[in-house]
Amino acid sequence: MEKFIKLDGLVVPLDRANVDTDAIIPKQFLKSIKRTGFGPNAFDEWRYMDQGEPGMDNSRRMKNPNFVLNQDRYQGASILLARQNFGCGSSREHAPWALQDFGFRAILGESFADIFFNNCFKNGLLPIELPKAEMDALFGLTEHAPGFRLTVDLVAQVVVRPDGHAIPFQIDAFRKECLLNGWDDIGLTLRHAEKIREFEAQRRLTQPWLFA
Repeated sequence: MEKFIKLDGLVVPLDRANVDTDAIIPKQFLKSIKRTGFGPNAFDEWRYMDQGEPGMDNSRRMKNPNFVLNQDRYQGASILLARQNFGCGSSREHAPWALQDFGFRAILGESFADIFFNNCFKNGLLPIELPKAEMDALFGLTEHAPGFRLTVDLVAQVVVRPDGHAIPFQIDAFRKECLLNGWDDIGLTLRHAEKIREFEAQRRLTQPWLFA
């Protein structure tokens, strides 16, 4: 998992509440269990004018010019602004996979659905809950200032606007440590690789019949 320490990124505003995981990545694209390849179909029903299906050539599909992620000024954005209850609905881990594959590293929102919130951390995507007043200000600044960027400093636990205004945020200490070090569940286990090898070697001596 890629480490998350500090991010300076272009911001895109998705000014909708209760965005569910089926909107983030529709159900027909859940056949793969790989973590990559979902970005082209993130928000598929909102980004395109037709019904998307696995295997389609997305470069030939007509995009919805009114959807914010399709606007030229937001191309290459790595920070997504959201409203309340982002990531609600089914518990599919494909949702953070799709957002990350699209290019997002952080999501700033008023609130998140619990399972989606937890899945983000497991995949190196940082969800940050901020007060509504701060989110309202960020939405306004993003929409009225083309090229608006933010700095997300995980070490200091602040989101910094271009004017220097710093917005503090809370994060569980263990989750913070995992993001800073790039540890997913497998990475955490591999930290104990030597002890695992020692255990297996000892078990071969004490319980050889298991390895016959």
